[in-house]
Amino acid sequence: MKQHEKLISSVFNCACEILGIDADSVNIGLTFVDTCEITALNMAHRNKGKVTDVLSFPLLEITAGQIPSRDDFLLDINPATGRVELGDIIICEQVAREQAESYGHSLNREIAFLYVHAMLHLVGYTHEDELNEKKMNELTEKILQTAGVTR
Repeated sequence: MKQHEKLISSVFNCACEILGIDADSVNIGLTFVDTCEITALNMAHRNKGKVTDVLSFPLLEITAGQIPSRDDFLLDINPATGRVELGDIIICEQVAREQAESYGHSLNREIAFLYVHAMLHLVGYTHEDELNEKKMNELTEKILQTAGVTR
Protein backbone atom coordinates (compact mmCIF):
# COMPACT_ATOMS: atom_id res chain seq x y z
CA MET A 1 0.00 0.00 0.00
CA LYS A 2 1.12 3.50 -0.77
CA GLN A 3 1.32 4.65 2.86
CA HIS A 4 3.86 1.94 3.69
CA GLU A 5 6.26 2.54 0.75
CA LYS A 6 8.77 4.72 2.61
CA LEU A 7 8.84 2.35 5.59
CA ILE A 8 9.31 -0.74 3.42
CA SER A 9 12.01 0.96 1.35
CA SER A 10 13.95 1.91 4.48
CA VAL A 11 13.63 -1.55 6.01
CA PHE A 12 14.57 -3.23 2.70
CA ASN A 13 17.70 -1.09 2.37
CA CYS A 14 18.78 -1.72 5.99
CA ALA A 15 18.17 -5.45 5.60
CA CYS A 16 20.24 -5.55 2.42
CA GLU A 17 23.06 -3.63 4.08
CA ILE A 18 23.14 -5.95 7.10
CA LEU A 19 22.86 -9.08 4.93
CA GLY A 20 25.56 -7.87 2.53
CA ILE A 21 23.19 -7.74 -0.42
CA ASP A 22 23.45 -5.05 -3.09
CA ALA A 23 19.99 -3.46 -2.77
CA ASP A 24 20.15 -2.28 -6.37
CA SER A 25 20.62 -5.82 -7.67
CA VAL A 26 17.58 -7.56 -6.14
CA ASN A 27 13.84 -7.12 -6.12
CA ILE A 28 11.05 -8.37 -3.87
CA GLY A 29 7.40 -8.20 -4.77
CA LEU A 30 5.05 -6.97 -2.04
CA THR A 31 1.28 -7.20 -1.95
CA PHE A 32 -1.19 -6.31 0.77
CA VAL A 33 -4.33 -8.44 0.86
CA ASP A 34 -7.43 -8.87 2.98
CA THR A 35 -8.18 -11.80 5.29
CA CYS A 36 -10.13 -13.72 2.65
CA GLU A 37 -7.28 -13.52 0.15
CA ILE A 38 -4.55 -14.52 2.59
CA THR A 39 -6.66 -17.42 3.88
CA ALA A 40 -7.15 -18.65 0.30
CA LEU A 41 -3.42 -18.32 -0.42
CA ASN A 42 -2.55 -20.09 2.83
CA MET A 43 -4.84 -22.96 1.86
CA ALA A 44 -3.63 -23.16 -1.73
CA HIS A 45 0.09 -23.05 -0.93
CA ARG A 46 0.39 -24.43 2.60
CA ASN A 47 -2.79 -26.51 2.91
CA LYS A 48 -3.77 -24.47 5.97
CA GLY A 49 -7.31 -23.12 5.78
CA LYS A 50 -6.82 -20.31 8.26
CA VAL A 51 -5.92 -16.65 8.23
CA THR A 52 -2.27 -15.71 8.68
CA ASP A 53 -0.30 -12.48 8.89
CA VAL A 54 2.33 -12.92 6.20
CA LEU A 55 3.35 -15.36 3.50
CA SER A 56 6.60 -15.49 1.59
CA PHE A 57 7.09 -17.11 -1.78
CA PRO A 58 10.79 -17.56 -2.59
CA LEU A 59 11.66 -17.83 -6.26
CA LEU A 60 15.22 -19.02 -5.66
CA GLU A 61 16.93 -21.65 -3.56
CA ILE A 62 19.19 -19.61 -1.34
CA THR A 63 21.04 -20.81 1.73
CA ALA A 64 20.96 -18.57 4.81
CA GLY A 65 24.00 -16.32 4.66
CA GLN A 66 24.39 -16.69 0.89
CA ILE A 67 24.48 -13.33 -0.85
CA PRO A 68 22.28 -13.43 -3.94
CA SER A 69 23.98 -11.70 -6.85
CA ARG A 70 23.39 -11.28 -10.54
CA ASP A 71 26.38 -13.52 -11.28
CA ASP A 72 24.89 -16.43 -9.32
CA PHE A 73 21.38 -16.09 -10.70
CA LEU A 74 21.80 -14.97 -14.32
CA LEU A 75 18.64 -16.78 -15.42
CA ASP A 76 16.59 -15.12 -12.68
CA ILE A 77 17.26 -11.53 -13.67
CA ASN A 78 14.15 -9.62 -14.61
CA PRO A 79 15.00 -8.06 -18.00
CA ALA A 80 12.74 -5.08 -17.27
CA THR A 81 14.56 -4.14 -14.05
CA GLY A 82 17.97 -5.81 -14.37
CA ARG A 83 17.45 -7.17 -10.85
CA VAL A 84 17.38 -10.69 -9.44
CA GLU A 85 13.84 -11.54 -8.39
CA LEU A 86 13.99 -13.02 -4.87
CA GLY A 87 10.28 -13.70 -4.54
CA ASP A 88 7.07 -12.26 -3.20
CA ILE A 89 5.78 -11.21 0.19
CA ILE A 90 2.06 -11.09 0.96
CA ILE A 91 0.94 -9.21 4.08
CA CYS A 92 -2.56 -9.08 5.52
CA GLU A 93 -2.85 -5.55 6.88
CA GLN A 94 -5.96 -6.37 8.93
CA VAL A 95 -4.11 -9.12 10.82
CA ALA A 96 -1.05 -6.86 11.16
CA ARG A 97 -3.27 -4.15 12.65
CA GLU A 98 -4.79 -6.60 15.14
CA GLN A 99 -1.36 -7.93 16.12
CA ALA A 100 0.07 -4.43 16.55
CA GLU A 101 -2.75 -3.61 18.93
CA SER A 102 -2.31 -6.90 20.79
CA TYR A 103 1.46 -6.40 21.15
CA GLY A 104 1.08 -2.73 22.06
CA HIS A 105 3.12 -1.26 19.24
CA SER A 106 2.43 0.67 16.04
CA LEU A 107 1.11 -0.71 12.80
CA ASN A 108 4.34 0.47 11.17
CA ARG A 109 6.37 -1.66 13.58
CA GLU A 110 4.24 -4.72 12.83
CA ILE A 111 4.34 -4.22 9.04
CA ALA A 112 8.13 -3.74 9.18
CA PHE A 113 8.53 -6.83 11.36
CA LEU A 114 6.43 -8.97 9.02
CA TYR A 115 8.28 -7.67 5.97
CA VAL A 116 11.73 -8.38 7.44
CA HIS A 117 10.62 -11.81 8.67
CA ALA A 118 9.36 -12.74 5.21
CA MET A 119 12.40 -11.21 3.49
CA LEU A 120 14.67 -13.39 5.62
CA HIS A 121 12.71 -16.44 4.45
CA LEU A 122 13.28 -15.33 0.84
CA VAL A 123 17.04 -15.38 1.42
CA GLY A 124 17.11 -18.78 3.09
CA TYR A 125 16.55 -18.19 6.79
CA THR A 126 14.18 -20.48 8.68
CA HIS A 127 12.85 -20.93 12.18
CA GLU A 128 12.33 -24.67 12.07
CA ASP A 129 14.42 -25.28 15.18
CA GLU A 130 15.32 -23.28 18.27
CA LEU A 131 18.81 -22.26 17.08
CA ASN A 132 17.64 -21.01 13.68
CA GLU A 133 14.65 -19.27 15.23
CA LYS A 134 16.93 -17.44 17.67
CA LYS A 135 19.26 -16.38 14.85
CA MET A 136 16.38 -15.21 12.69
CA ASN A 137 14.79 -13.25 15.55
CA GLU A 138 18.10 -11.56 16.44
CA LEU A 139 18.68 -10.62 12.81
CA THR A 140 15.14 -9.29 12.50
CA GLU A 141 15.58 -7.07 15.56
CA LYS A 142 18.98 -5.84 14.35
CA ILE A 143 17.49 -4.83 11.01
CA LEU A 144 14.50 -3.10 12.62
CA GLN A 145 16.72 -1.23 15.10
CA THR A 146 19.05 -0.12 12.29
CA ALA A 147 16.02 1.09 10.31
CA GLY A 148 14.86 3.03 13.36
CA VAL A 149 11.72 0.93 13.78
CA THR A 150 11.25 0.58 17.52
CA ARG A 151 8.55 -0.84 19.75
